[in-house]
Amino acid sequence: MELHIQEKGDFQYVDEGSGPALLLLHGLFGALSNWEDVVSHFRTDYRVIIPLLPIYDMPLTQAGVPGLVKYVEGFVAAINLTEPCTVLGNSLGGHVGLEYTLRNPTRVSRLVLTGSSGLFEDSMGGSFPKRGNYSYVQEKVAYTFYDPAVATKELVDEVFNVTNSNAKCLRIIAIARSAQRHNLGKELGRIHVPTLLVWGLNDTITPPVVAHEFNNLIKNSELRFLDHCCHAPMMERPHEFNVLLRQFLRRTEPLAVTAY
Repeated sequence: MELHIQEKGDFQYVDEGSGPALLLLHGLFGALSNWEDVVSHFRTDYRVIIPLLPIYDMPLTQAGVPGLVKYVEGFVAAINLTEPCTVLGNSLGGHVGLEYTLRNPTRVSRLVLTGSSGLFEDSMGGSFPKRGNYSYVQEKVAYTFYDPAVATKELVDEVFNVTNSNAKCLRIIAIARSAQRHNLGKELGRIHVPTLLVWGLNDTITPPVVAHEFNNLIKNSELRFLDHCCHAPMMERPHEFNVLLRQFLRRTEPLAVTAY
């Protein structure tokens, strides 16, 4: 499906469907399109909202997890999202979602993390993509997926173009370093909302041991693994991801309504 991008002030976003709000946050090299299957599946029952995070063009002094959380807070205010929502985050988006939840506990009814940073991540396989080396970028993008075929030419081209911009690279490095510094191990015990962890059993960037650690530290959490799946389950195993998400949403609906 083709996502319709809306604009309001400095914000670009997707806002599809109606009902309880699902706020989706993409990762460092992610895009709105990462969530296409989630939008398509849930927009008949939920209001699915995805802000385009300003990873490549935010002020360099603000390029980090706190700056992105502040951006999400401003976005939520701008679209007048007043009711508590379910926050879903992949990779860096999960990290931002966790920080957002810690800072705004009454605005989050449920939390869904998949391949989230915040405890440990091996970003881009341990090294930053080399400028001008297409095959290297192709290899590292494929590293994100269990099936390298998911790393389409369109996706590789997008990352390649990003890594060929000095300005964008500086922001990516700043954000990646910020994510590594902001370890949330000591903070996660303050999260009490129902939390679903959906992890690729073959995740090489945030390995399964990281998922188990999140599960141990977040009191009201449940962990589900998807086999033959790496760092982006909602892209690589969309059907299975959506089934798990829908089951979780149905099961926790009474808890979400009465939480606050």
